[in-house]
Amino acid sequence: MAAVNGAASASVERVPKQDRSRATRQRLLEAAVACLAERGWAGSTVSVVAERAGVSRGAAQHHFPTREDLFTAAVEYVAEERSTALRALFPEGATDRRAVVAALVDLYTGPLFRAALHLWVAASNEDQLRPRVTELEARVGRETHRIAVELLGADESRPGVRETVQGFLDMSRGLGLATLLTDDTPRRTGVVTQWSHILEETLDT
Repeated sequence: MAAVNGAASASVERVPKQDRSRATRQRLLEAAVACLAERGWAGSTVSVVAERAGVSRGAAQHHFPTREDLFTAAVEYVAEERSTALRALFPEGATDRRAVVAALVDLYTGPLFRAALHLWVAASNEDQLRPRVTELEARVGRETHRIAVELLGADESRPGVRETVQGFLDMSRGLGLATLLTDDTPRRTGVVTQWSHILEETLDT
């Protein structure tokens, strides 16, 4: 009986520890994205991220042995969170394409895009980082495209539809780049309206 009670007690103790581990990992991921967006690659060390997350450097390296592990995981994590949030905006399917267009554009104008951009620039100069970021970007890009097709109600078996959807996403990335330097809200609003019309004409004809 004592052994059984001991095993039960150990199990109870393990659950909070696992919860703490998950919470620590999440804080590190969120802190890494924030640091990357604010400081860029050069200023975002594991120590800086650990301090921002409120954990020790050793704890950070326990979860992410290398700097590359930390930052690629961080961008992927937040990308997944944003995808989940985007789907949650339209839980029963989208009926207003302009709202979908605006929501998709927002994906490229926040801190995630800024962080990802710094990661892309670093990867262009770092051989060890480049293949990981290339693979990550491909996966994030495919997922974003799938979400766009689903929410826009696009039939990609029709000629030109796939290219139009991808062109819209490429345009959204360009708007994200413009927003890095200045507040591009007025122009972005007009572009979103125009692309809504383009998508309506392409997808409904």
